[in-house]
Amino acid sequence: MSQDFDLFQVPESHELLRSTVRSLAEKEIAPHAAAVDEEARFPQEAFDALAANDLHAVHVAEEYGGVGADALATVIVIEEVARVCGSSSLIPAVNKLGSMPVILSGSEELKRRYLGALARNEGMFSYCLSEPEAGSDAASMKTRAVRDGDHWVLNGAKCWITNAGVSEFYTVMAVTDPEKRSRGISAFVVEKSDPGVSFGPKERKLGIKGSPTRTVNLDNVRIPADRIIGAEGTGFGTAMRTLDHTRVTIAAQAIGIAQGALDHAVDYVRQRHQFGRPIADFQGVQFMLADMGMKLEAARQLTYAAAARSERGDADLTGFGAAAKCFASDAAMEITTDAVQLLGGYGYTRDFPLERMMRDAKITQIYEGTNQIQRIVLSRQLLK
Repeated sequence: MSQDFDLFQVPESHELLRSTVRSLAEKEIAPHAAAVDEEARFPQEAFDALAANDLHAVHVAEEYGGVGADALATVIVIEEVARVCGSSSLIPAVNKLGSMPVILSGSEELKRRYLGALARNEGMFSYCLSEPEAGSDAASMKTRAVRDGDHWVLNGAKCWITNAGVSEFYTVMAVTDPEKRSRGISAFVVEKSDPGVSFGPKERKLGIKGSPTRTVNLDNVRIPADRIIGAEGTGFGTAMRTLDHTRVTIAAQAIGIAQGALDHAVDYVRQRHQFGRPIADFQGVQFMLADMGMKLEAARQLTYAAAARSERGDADLTGFGAAAKCFASDAAMEITTDAVQLLGGYGYTRDFPLERMMRDAKITQIYEGTNQIQRIVLSRQLLK
């Protein structure tokens, strides 16, 4: 992919992909979305459907056994799954997040081993950066990795880890030289089966309840030295470069959730009658829908432009990724809230999916860097 994306110029092949994923999502994922949320269980039906159609990790290059989808195609897959189930969209999204450090900085051997395993559906990938005292200030992490001959020994705890316990592979950021702060952080691949790896209880969350969020505990986890990702001390840089790319996927999740909410709201106002006519005939309702549609399309175009920059590795990706994530997630929160309002009391019940979408939308303003952090990132890019 080399072209930028102007309004309504998404390639025909990508629109065919959208149609395919939408059909799959509506048939195989949507029927289980409410139960997944209600029971706070992993969306196994969605995982099986995505894996069976090679949609669980579409970003993996063909040379490593993947389908080689570009960044825009990956965004479209996540968007269309999120349109029916936010939790399920974290399967392809977090597989990219967890494996992106390997793609960006890993050795060829590491890429073949772990990207190949991901493409073959031998395990999902999670990303371990945050800690109890190191959230927005990730460089203050305490997890340590100490070299011991041909091995590294890791100790610490990583919190808020998406799909923890389900994933087989974990990209873990750990301090290898405490004196160097961010330049003393390195990245490693840890496997679920490594002795000393354990998981805390599932977090009891407001939304995306089907995607388990747990602490990953590392107790003298001894791994081969060749599982380091890139050179020692480059882990923090790799982590930040990863987020430049994957904040675009969170923007995609946000616009997918918002699109699902808008679709349900439009259907409802056409059917709901008050004062002898559909409430869609009332100007106040029409104005709300117009604002929702404008914000959604603006978010989508910004996200697609950021995806193009992600694919090309443009110098301005950092700013575009932050802007897309921030704008799209803010828009999603507004749109889902307005969708609930349009359904009135029904929107507030679990009989309709709007309250779930509103809850799911909230996390997109928080993870992979809060929107306050995104504004700092973007302002610094502008001030350069």
